[in-house]
Amino acid sequence: MTARLPRLTMPALLCALLFPALVTCAQQPDVLLQAVDGQRWMKGNMHTHSLWSDGDDFPENLAKWYRDKGYQFLVFTDHNTLLQKERWLNTAKRKGSEKAVQRLREQWPAEWIETRGEGEATEIRLKTFDEIFARLAVPQEYLLIQGEEITDRFGKLPVHMCATNTVELLPPTGGESITDVIQQNINAATSRRERTGVKTLVHLNHPNFGYAVTAEQLMKVVGENFFELYNGHPTVHNSGDATHAGTERMWDIMNSFRLQTLQLPLMYGLGTDDGHNYFETAAGKGAQPGRGWVVVLAKSLEPDAIVDALEAGRFYSSSGVSLKSVHYRQGTLRVEVQPEADVQYQIQFIGTNRDFDQTSKPATEKPEEAETLTRVYSDQVGKVLATAVGPVAEYRVTGQELYVRAVVTSSKRHPNPSEAGEFERAWVQPITVSVPAAK
Repeated sequence: MTARLPRLTMPALLCALLFPALVTCAQQPDVLLQAVDGQRWMKGNMHTHSLWSDGDDFPENLAKWYRDKGYQFLVFTDHNTLLQKERWLNTAKRKGSEKAVQRLREQWPAEWIETRGEGEATEIRLKTFDEIFARLAVPQEYLLIQGEEITDRFGKLPVHMCATNTVELLPPTGGESITDVIQQNINAATSRRERTGVKTLVHLNHPNFGYAVTAEQLMKVVGENFFELYNGHPTVHNSGDATHAGTERMWDIMNSFRLQTLQLPLMYGLGTDDGHNYFETAAGKGAQPGRGWVVVLAKSLEPDAIVDALEAGRFYSSSGVSLKSVHYRQGTLRVEVQPEADVQYQIQFIGTNRDFDQTSKPATEKPEEAETLTRVYSDQVGKVLATAVGPVAEYRVTGQELYVRAVVTSSKRHPNPSEAGEFERAWVQPITVSVPAAK
C-alpha cells in the first residue's frame, strides 16, 4: 500500500496570514555564520530540570555547573512550573535529595541556604529564578533564561514542549489529536507572545519519547518551527529502531513535505540535554548534563537576541563538534570546523530534490499500529548529496534541491553518550535553495 500526502492549502494560508515573516521565500539570500562584525558564538542548553520538578539537584547548583563548563546561557524548563513562587522542599521526603543538599552546602555560603523545621520536618526553600539570576548571571558573559516544559499529552502519549523566555506560565491546552495538542499549545504561546511582547520560542521535545509523535503529525503544525533533533536523555530514542524513524530521518521527511507540499517554513533541529540526573556519573546512564547543546550566533547575550538568532537559523546544534563558520553564497554551501588535534572529520551534505518520490508505505503491516508510526519513504528523501573528509567542505547546489543541510561527524567518541557508540557531531541547519532561473 502506498500513499501520497495530500496537498493541504489551509496550513499554507494560515501560515501566510499569521506568520508572514516565516514563510519560506523562493530566493535564499547569502548566509554568513561566523564570529565577525561584533557577532559571537554562544553555547547554551534549552532543556533543564531541577528540584522544582523532577530533576535531582537545586537550580543554583545546575546554573553554576553550566557556567563553570563554559556555557553562555541556560534555560530552566521545569514541568508546568516557573521558578517564581515560594516553595519549600522536605529533603526527608524527596528521595535521593541528600546528595543535592550536600552539594548545596559545599558550594554555597550558609546565609544563602534558608531552612525551617527540625529533624525529618526540615525544609529548604527553593530559590527563585530572580534570586539565582542575581547571584550567577554575568552581563554579556553568562545568561539565565526563564522557561517551562509545557507537559501535555494525548491519551497516554506524552506531548512535551519547551518554552524559552517566558514570564508567565503557559498551561497545557490539550487537544483532539497529537497534531491538535501541539497546534493548540503553539497557538496559546503565540497569543501570549503577541499580548505581552515577550519573545517566547516554543519547540517540540523528544518526539520519540514514548514514540508519541510522528513526522506526519508534526510537519503539519503551523508556527512550530523547532524540534529536538538530539536530546541527551537515554530513553528518548533519538535513533529510533526497526519500525520507528530516528529524529534525523524525521527531520528530512518533515522539511521535504513542508517545503514542497504544505508550503510551510523549514523545521529547525535543536540539540539539548534534558538533564534530570546530576549525580549519575556512569557513561551513558541517566539524563546527565553536557550531552547536547545549541551554539547561537548573535551580537548580544540577551533573551530576545538569542530567540531572534534561533528564529533566523543563525545557530548549529552539537554533541561535541565546534564549527568555525557556515557560509552559503551564490549557490555554494561551505562548512568549516574548528578542528581538534588528532581528530578527523567527515562532512555530509544532505537534502531532497523537488522531484522526489512522495509515495510512502506504512512502517508496519498491523493497521492498528500504522497510524502511530512515521511512514517509510524512498531514499530520495534526505539523501546524501556529497561527502567530504576533512575540517572544510563545500557543496555546490544544482538548483534542483528543496533544501540542503550538513552534518559533521568526528572520529572522537562522545565521552558520555545518550546512546551507545555515538561519535561527536554537529548539525548545520537546513538552507532553502532558490528555484533556478529560466534560460
